[in-house]
Amino acid sequence: MTHRLTLHLRRFAREEAGSVETVAFALWMPMIVILLLTMLEVGAYTARSVMLERAVDQTVRTIRLETGAAPQHDAIKEMICERAVILPNCNANLRLEMVQRDPRSWLDLPGAPDCTDNALEVAPVRQFTNGLTNQLMVLRACAKITPIFPTTFLAGAIDRDTAGDYALVASTSFVQEPR
Repeated sequence: MTHRLTLHLRRFAREEAGSVETVAFALWMPMIVILLLTMLEVGAYTARSVMLERAVDQTVRTIRLETGAAPQHDAIKEMICERAVILPNCNANLRLEMVQRDPRSWLDLPGAPDCTDNALEVAPVRQFTNGLTNQLMVLRACAKITPIFPTTFLAGAIDRDTAGDYALVASTSFVQEPR
């Protein structure tokens, strides 16, 4: 029995069929795995971005329609985090900026959003002003997200801070309804 097993093992070791496929597999498999991981990262990035946009829009709709109520920074942040369920550690990683703008003499918000940076000390609220009746308000939310697979093509292509996180930014505007 052992003689027969030894014979088969020797024959298997001398066999050269399939060696070309093995080399091709060894060359292509890492690229396929990286491509799949990149697709997962893009999907997670897109889903988180859409959820943040949706949460900001729903929160602003609630603020707009609840006439007479002017929620403060912490209440708005909490409403956004409740609705953006797939943002990890939302309360710590979300930063809000709300300013009043005159539609007749428009001034843009600063180009770079003011986001949290986990490697730095926590900064206070940047600018947060509750609007008066019929004032145009601009709300910008920025969340810092850690990449799931930091070695993929997407994670290498997007701007990241010193902690390795990237920023998701959602902004909207609304008119404060009369009270």
